[in-house]
Amino acid sequence: MNQEDKMNQEVIDALRQTVASTYALIGQLHLCHWNVRGTSFFTLHDAFQVQYTELFTAVDEIAERIRAIGGLAPGGLGTLAQMAGIKEIAEDATAEQMVKHLLEAHQKVLSDVAIVREKAGKAKDLATEDMMIGRKQVHQKAVWMLTSYLD
Repeated sequence: MNQEDKMNQEVIDALRQTVASTYALIGQLHLCHWNVRGTSFFTLHDAFQVQYTELFTAVDEIAERIRAIGGLAPGGLGTLAQMAGIKEIAEDATAEQMVKHLLEAHQKVLSDVAIVREKAGKAKDLATEDMMIGRKQVHQKAVWMLTSYLD
């Protein structure tokens, strides 16, 4: 494998990780959306839905990018959960626990996005790098909003 192929494979591997962590975050957002309770129910229920809806479109675009650059996208709930590195929250968690958990999950995805961006930059894959810059903005906004809720 030449250097260019090696760098491309590193981008693919990092994108696969981002698909997994993003998909895990979607699952956690759904769980929280369904089970949130308390005085913040309406606000959080709606906010979680906005986030998972946006992420569902995004994860499809990331997986399609993997295919466009010659890789295969990961799939299957067991495989994605194992790859993700995001623990699951209990169904009976409080609203505050949910927000803290989702904040950590967004930070994990941000970390994965940063790795893709770095590897794409080294590989001179501007399209992937640009995609990750956009994903970074989305997750930074979510981190800001969740942090603000907790303050």
